[in-house]
Amino acid sequence: MVRYVYDFHEGGRDLAGLLGGKGANLAEMTRLGLPVPPGFVITTEACRAFLTTGAEPDGMSQEISRRLTGLESAAGRLLGQPDNPLLLSVRSGARFSMPGMMETVLDIGLNDESVLGLAKVSGNERFAWDSYRRLVQMFGNTVMGVDSALFEQAMGVLKEIRGVTDDLHLDASDLAELVEEYKNLIVDETGEAFPQSPAEQLRRAVLAVFQSWNGERARLYRRREHIPDDLGTAVTVQRMVFGNLGHDSGSGVAFTRDPATGRPGLYGDYLADAQGEDVVAGIRNTVPLAELERLDPTSYGRLRDHMETLERHYRDLCDIEFTIERGTLWMLQTRVGKRTAEAAFAIAAELIDEGIVTPDEALARVSGEQLARLMFPRFDASATGDALAHGLPASPGAAVGAAVFDSVEAVRRAAAGEKVVLVRQETTPDDLPGMVAAQAVLTSRGGKTSHAAVVARGMGKVCVCGAEELTVDIDARRFTTRDGTVVEEGTVISVDGSAGAVYAGAAPLVDSALMRYFETGEESAGLVESVARALQHADGVRRLEVRANADTPEDAARARRFGAQGIGLCRTEHMFLGERRKLVEEMILADTEADRDRALAALLPLQRQDFTGILEAMDGLPVTIRLLDPPLHEFLPDRTDLAVRIATADAQGAAPDPHDTELLAAVSRMHEENPMLGLRGVRLGLVIPGLVAMQVRAVAEAVVERTQAGGHPKAEIMVPLVGAVEELRIEREVVEHVLAQVSEETGVPVHCPVGTMIELPRAALTAGRIAEEAEFFSFGTNDLTQTTWGFSRDDVEAAFFSAYLDKGIFATSPFETIDRAGVGRLVGIAVAEGRATRPDLKIGVCGEHGGDPDSVHFFHAAGLDYVSCSPFRVPVARLEAGRAALTGSEVSDSR
Repeated sequence: MVRYVYDFHEGGRDLAGLLGGKGANLAEMTRLGLPVPPGFVITTEACRAFLTTGAEPDGMSQEISRRLTGLESAAGRLLGQPDNPLLLSVRSGARFSMPGMMETVLDIGLNDESVLGLAKVSGNERFAWDSYRRLVQMFGNTVMGVDSALFEQAMGVLKEIRGVTDDLHLDASDLAELVEEYKNLIVDETGEAFPQSPAEQLRRAVLAVFQSWNGERARLYRRREHIPDDLGTAVTVQRMVFGNLGHDSGSGVAFTRDPATGRPGLYGDYLADAQGEDVVAGIRNTVPLAELERLDPTSYGRLRDHMETLERHYRDLCDIEFTIERGTLWMLQTRVGKRTAEAAFAIAAELIDEGIVTPDEALARVSGEQLARLMFPRFDASATGDALAHGLPASPGAAVGAAVFDSVEAVRRAAAGEKVVLVRQETTPDDLPGMVAAQAVLTSRGGKTSHAAVVARGMGKVCVCGAEELTVDIDARRFTTRDGTVVEEGTVISVDGSAGAVYAGAAPLVDSALMRYFETGEESAGLVESVARALQHADGVRRLEVRANADTPEDAARARRFGAQGIGLCRTEHMFLGERRKLVEEMILADTEADRDRALAALLPLQRQDFTGILEAMDGLPVTIRLLDPPLHEFLPDRTDLAVRIATADAQGAAPDPHDTELLAAVSRMHEENPMLGLRGVRLGLVIPGLVAMQVRAVAEAVVERTQAGGHPKAEIMVPLVGAVEELRIEREVVEHVLAQVSEETGVPVHCPVGTMIELPRAALTAGRIAEEAEFFSFGTNDLTQTTWGFSRDDVEAAFFSAYLDKGIFATSPFETIDRAGVGRLVGIAVAEGRATRPDLKIGVCGEHGGDPDSVHFFHAAGLDYVSCSPFRVPVARLEAGRAALTGSEVSDSR
């Protein structure tokens, strides 16, 4: 029989998949002997069973009842006992942290009778009614579906009547009145009363947490963080401890290192006389954790010791939630903490130096995505002017956008292509769509552990929290600074998450310190040194080479500075643009072979000059040059524009330009319904005499020129869009004939390996045959994805990709991350069959996937020799290629 419930002392962090991250880590702390309120965990298997059938799995309620009896026996009181009630918290806890995205219900067990018993036994009537108020509000919203705004409105009206600004100034009778108001609200909105039975409260709360797994904000967060939809959530049921019992009580969130910078030391927020949700919600401004040492030195010392224990045990940055109940410290949660990209690299380097992790383990704890964030520009501090306001630098980076004041407007404007900054007093889980859509998040309340800070940090989103100098008026859709400056919705502002500053207008940007390092090689202490160490180790352990896609000498030189080991794709069509387009027009319009030869001869020295510069920049490293690929009509004027010009001339009684008429005839003649599958790639070379010979001669003569200059050119010639070995055989004969001609003419031996791009399913499926003629393969994964899926990327991404992502057909776009099941399988077939024919076959990838972190891991596992990507993605690919080569190293998976 399947078991659905585990006590804390029966689990551990190795059971995170079954007990969820929260439950597994509570069990781990219990095992370590830390002060954890007792409880039990209802497993993710139970959740999955419930979501599949819509009913509680058989036996679950009986197991819960047995575990509850154990809790009651240990506590010496019963759930909801009228004179001294045992109260419970019911919290979600998925395998991966999803802060605020699912539901929590506190104070289960309170009702109209037990609230009186709690007041008596605690000696604090106000505390008892405040706890009951919290339960009715949470249960009414989470379990019974009442809009939370209605509860907040009722609270606001009462505070206004009493003339107070926050709920701390409401007394016990006020809160008792509010409880009745809340209960009436529930009846009005749902037609049923708030349940007085503690057992029913517990049962319904557990099922509500299960249901919240499929809530809109949870599904959106999972898509954003690439968390699978089929994991389900566990439910943690735990004895309540109270931080709202007076000034000797409180709650806080702490980190064993600064999650924004990685600096060692205890960081976090504390709020006296408060429950944990008050800290995270940001509705009251917290004090720094260091202030706890003055308020309660004994609890602070114990917390510091427990945090040191946890960091040594987890060997990583730990995020901790705690409550102090009348001077007694309780540990409520720990997990590997979310951190900024800067902190990730700093912590990895520090843990190596402290002897806590090995270089391999440290490398596994940083990522290419984090590295890419650090390469983004920063604001130019010398040109930003005076700040509108300052707050806490919760998540670093620089962002510019129009100020908007709610999630709906952020999503609307972002969908229209506008960059926005979401401005709120504090954020809640309901703000997630707006946070995803925005470039940055700015709040006037909350600390570094508030909801806005934690979620933004996890997403790599720029965030400034607790900018108390701002008065945010959500209804008027504006904020006002301390000096009276009013910023209306739609006004452009700049948010500096590194300095915690907000500026008017679009502040100027400069290269980040990391980009300057890649460009100049100058290493500095701090972040740059930490990144350089990680990359150096990645280069030492990786098997995959990293090349760049580059079409100019300047791009080639930059790629080499960024660590590229050659060029995996040099697109020759980019050399036919600009002023050279006229020569291509002449080649297309040529009526005779002599005219065509004349046009090609004019292009030859220009191509040779390009290749010479690129080979010089990449001297000694391979340069894979792709022969002309796109349809020729792309080099001609637009068909409609030509027709309009000719029609306009006719309407004005003038003779059309003869050249326009000639071009229109050519464009019409070459028009294709689906150019992507038409006359392009290898087909161009087969039907246009002299084109391939001209390009190959330009390559060969550039090789000769560089050789004679004392260089070591390593040009490779790649034939695009081959679908049949016969196409490549014919093309290769032309290539080898021209190379032999140039060798004979110059006396310099010229050997350029000849290979092909695998861009068509047929090419992948017949790779064994194609390898008879190809010395290397390079997967063109953009076209291979299009032809495998039957997609035209330019059409489908705007048309229906968002719907496919919403419906879960894609976890992510197959043009961003390799489709392992489809395209990936074709890659595997081609690698196996190609090497069966030619064991020394060199195989790489030159599509955009070559710089995608997840795809790099796939290509490593598939046995490719190299990946190739844009110059700016080269450091990312280097890092991920190193991480892909690691085995058994634990990552800092703080999702």
